[in-house]
Amino acid sequence: MKIGLTGGIATGKSTVARMLVERGAFLVDADQVAREVVLPGEPALEAIASLFGQAVIQDDGTLNRKALGEIVFKDKELLAKLEGITHPAIRKRMQERILSYSEQHPDKLVVADVPLLFETGQQHLYEGIMVVYVPEALQVKRLMSRNQLSEAEARRRVSLQMDIEEKRRRADWVIDNSGDLEQTQLQIERFWTSQRLS
Repeated sequence: MKIGLTGGIATGKSTVARMLVERGAFLVDADQVAREVVLPGEPALEAIASLFGQAVIQDDGTLNRKALGEIVFKDKELLAKLEGITHPAIRKRMQERILSYSEQHPDKLVVADVPLLFETGQQHLYEGIMVVYVPEALQVKRLMSRNQLSEAEARRRVSLQMDIEEKRRRADWVIDNSGDLEQTQLQIERFWTSQRLS
């Protein structure tokens, strides 16, 4: 079975992903793949260099994320152009990896961790969507603590994503991560048993 795992910033997706992997699931992480597709020699990095110039490439040939960020986060059109290069490359590699795991281990759960799954319209790629949920107030509190942010900045970052309540409504399975780890483990165990996963 192939499922999409998503949630909001600071809801605890990584924790839930780890719990699923500990039970034998295969994980394909969008953030990790995003870093891979811009490594030296990758077509996406070449396309970025030709669009933004050598200023975004470091002396060792790797992407200068800071320089690129300073360009695209001030200009929505340029950000959209960058996403037009990276998103298809990320999606293609993720689907290849998911297919490979599914073919080699047809009886196993394959989990795709995609932070902006609903925002980028990828829900149709999976047999079901698991949303890691905490109420927005707790999201803000955890983000402030984790990233040493002011409340205003934490709220701003949370507001950039789809509302967590909307994600919760769209989910096939909701893991409420607002309690302790033991409560989250119990929910994962319940999901695992209900799907008869080995």
